[in-house]
Amino acid sequence: APDDPSRKIDGDTIIFSNVQERSSAVYQCNASNEYGYLLANAFVNVLAEPPRIFTSADTLYQVIANRPALLDCAFFGSPLPTIEWFKDAKGSALREDIYVLHENGTLEIPVAQKDSTGTYTCVARNKLGMAKNDIHLEIKDPTRIIKQPEYAVVQRGSTVSFECIVKHDHTLIPTVTWLKDHGELPSDGRFTVDKDHLVVADVSDADGGTYTCVANTTLDSVSASAVLSVVDVPNPPFDLELTDQLDRSVQLSWTPGDDNNSPITKFIIEYEDAMHEPGLWHHQTEVPGAQTTAQLKLSPYVNYSFRVMAVNSLGRSLPSEASEQYLTKAAEPDKNPTAVEGLGSEPDNLVITWKPLNGFESNGPGLQYKVSWRQKDGDDEWTSMVVADVSKYIVSGTPTFVPYLIKVQALNDAGFAPEPAVVLGHSGEDLPMVAPGNVHVNVVNSTLAEVHWDPIYYWKAQSSSTRNRRHIEKKILTFQGSKTHGMLPGLEPFSHYTLNVRVVNGKGEGPASPDRVFNTPEGVPSAPSSLKIVNPTLDSLTLEWEPPSHPNGILTEYTLKYQPINSTHELGPLVDLKIPANKTRWTLKNLNFSTRYKFYFYAQTVAGSGSQITEEAITTMDEAGILPPDVGAGKAVNPRISKLTTATAETSANISWEDEGPEHVNFYVEYGVAGSKEEWRKETVNGSRSFFGLKALMPGTAYKIRVGAEGTLVLGVQRVCLRQAQVDIATQGWFIGLMCAVALLILILLIVCFIRRNKGGKYPVKEKEDAHADPEIQPMKEDDGTFGEYR
Repeated sequence: APDDPSRKIDGDTIIFSNVQERSSAVYQCNASNEYGYLLANAFVNVLAEPPRIFTSADTLYQVIANRPALLDCAFFGSPLPTIEWFKDAKGSALREDIYVLHENGTLEIPVAQKDSTGTYTCVARNKLGMAKNDIHLEIKDPTRIIKQPEYAVVQRGSTVSFECIVKHDHTLIPTVTWLKDHGELPSDGRFTVDKDHLVVADVSDADGGTYTCVANTTLDSVSASAVLSVVDVPNPPFDLELTDQLDRSVQLSWTPGDDNNSPITKFIIEYEDAMHEPGLWHHQTEVPGAQTTAQLKLSPYVNYSFRVMAVNSLGRSLPSEASEQYLTKAAEPDKNPTAVEGLGSEPDNLVITWKPLNGFESNGPGLQYKVSWRQKDGDDEWTSMVVADVSKYIVSGTPTFVPYLIKVQALNDAGFAPEPAVVLGHSGEDLPMVAPGNVHVNVVNSTLAEVHWDPIYYWKAQSSSTRNRRHIEKKILTFQGSKTHGMLPGLEPFSHYTLNVRVVNGKGEGPASPDRVFNTPEGVPSAPSSLKIVNPTLDSLTLEWEPPSHPNGILTEYTLKYQPINSTHELGPLVDLKIPANKTRWTLKNLNFSTRYKFYFYAQTVAGSGSQITEEAITTMDEAGILPPDVGAGKAVNPRISKLTTATAETSANISWEDEGPEHVNFYVEYGVAGSKEEWRKETVNGSRSFFGLKALMPGTAYKIRVGAEGTLVLGVQRVCLRQAQVDIATQGWFIGLMCAVALLILILLIVCFIRRNKGGKYPVKEKEDAHADPEIQPMKEDDGTFGEYR
């Protein structure tokens, strides 16, 4: 075989280095000795292949943001190709400081971001050629649960809702699944799943647990869980048992029921008295929720049954079954009746009443009451009477209104109750027999007087407690029985009064004292009953009023104050006017037109000024006048003037109107400077005309104008403003002189231009002609005006 530097023989081994295509051959090994030889053949085929890429072209990879992305590029070639990756077919090869290049050609992006989206190109090269393939990468937004289900505590039988709102990439379609305790939801119509909610209706104890919302897409999956706790009032206690049974106590024990996921805070114990009030349960006591026994205090002669209720944050349980009955032994009463009173219903009796004991308080059979009484101030012994189970006893033949000491004691077949408390009572009252004497009155002011009287000795009030005075009908005041004077408030000023004093007790009124007469002085009056403004005109207003409903004296005068109000509600200067007391109408003149005024009006007596009444009104801008006095008395008012119009010039105004009524009735035009207080100026107009011209008026001045006719109203008051006098500038001397000077300047300018044109003076076109003149042509001689000659 020819020499080959890439081939080396080492004993029985051939070593090839830097294999080339020419190294392909069949190699034969010949082993021989003196007895013969053996041959062994070996075929060496050197493979030479350009690169090939097996990954499908334009493969699309979709990856969730912030997760690794692996882009495959399976290749083959001989010699072994080198692999390079490019993004978006431009720029240099991707570097390993950002990307991870695996030996099998895979490109890894450790943390894919949105900007990782694009087209990646895998290029494989060896000395025989190259191959490339495009891979597409899309980065998707991760699926997130932005509103997770929350822990819920609900009462049994109610409805609960879990919310699960999912946000996802708009190109991915998620599926949402609900699980209970990592398994499927019960196949029960009580569970309803819609887009974002899971609703569980009529919750039961079995529904408690962990509910999980799972959102799946083709690329990722997220989940969120919440716990549902089902709570309710506790179940009733059971196994009630009575132990340590004594005459006045017993021990009750029980077993608590299920607390239904809400700790028991206390137990309520109730009892039934089957002997006295069967079927009626009463509160006995309460014990903490950690306690399951209670030592109960008992009363004698009661047939007890007990029941227990448990309480938690949601309420109390149903009552337990009743315990066995336990009858206690009888004993004497522990207490006496309450609310003991002694009052006479007649002048010669004493009625003793009390609140009796109930059967539970009787402590035994044969309940009765021992009623005892004696006069407070006497030396008599106690008189007693035992009565059956009642609430009243009447003692007859008593003196009138005498204090008695009273006591009521309970007893039964076992004995008496403790000694009762003593209360104070009185026998019946009789009508008073005498009237107070020495009654006299001191007038303090126009609404207050003080009355004095002598006391009635040995007279007793209905009650020893304090009584406040009170107003009753017919101007009657009552005072505490120990009083000998009192104040009479709320009197009417400037009035005549008659007064007497009587003694009053629980039985009725005594005789009246002799009448005493007194008068109250004048007081300040009340406000006028009404105030109204009528007939507003351009410069006047009329006020009408009614006198005070309570003058409280003789009226001396009225005071009227008024002031203007501007558009910003600021008040102008105040005008003070006094009006006689016999007036009920007043006209104010010379007011400003179209102005709002505020009026303050009150009456006066010698005692001073009364309360004021206020009103506001506006004078008119275009007003109708005042009807003549005979309007409304059956007389016709004609003609009627309407449609008043004005046309103004600098110093004049033309007034026109329309009228409906009889002809040949004279008209009149009244006018004056607007806002002034001068009298109206009047011009008479023939009845055949419906217009009039006002002359010699002041330019730029506002005038008020109105038109009237004989026997009719004044109509159409208007405000007109004359134009300012205008100066005709065209007739002014300075203006004429200025125009003449301008015309003269224009004429001189035209003459100069004409002269220059005729002389042929230099101008730009001529200068250009001179610059490009034919050298054979001589220029004109300006000195003599002749033409040059040709040469």
